[in-house]
Amino acid sequence: MNPEKDKFAQEVVAHLMKNDLFSQWLGIEVLDVKEGYSKIKMTIREEMINGFGIVHGGIAFSLADSAFAFACNNRNVLSVALDTAINFLKPVHVGDMLTAEAKEIHNGKSTGLYHISISNQKDHVVAIFKGTCFRTDKKHL
Repeated sequence: MNPEKDKFAQEVVAHLMKNDLFSQWLGIEVLDVKEGYSKIKMTIREEMINGFGIVHGGIAFSLADSAFAFACNNRNVLSVALDTAINFLKPVHVGDMLTAEAKEIHNGKSTGLYHISISNQKDHVVAIFKGTCFRTDKKHL
């Protein structure tokens, strides 16, 4: 762990979040950022529910995708999703507070691999997301 690198990672994510209107619309709050890691949360609103009365899968996917983006971009290297997959384990309902925690599994020169776990307010894992990113030669800051 390097506090200086983690502080810079936090600055990069603050910059990304300032310009990420979709994450803002979701109501995402950044809880923690370290190099190659992020933890975020959001509360499920009524307009996020599908015709079955549970959260639309795209909402949980989007939360995980934002955690993925914050983790894989926080070294200030513009990184984009190359491949993603999600497994839905439990239904999510209006009022649920979801937390997504992204952990780096591999940090390569041109790709990175991340595991994102989504839990509800009862600490039940409701979804698991895996993402591979492609690293460009561009910087955020």
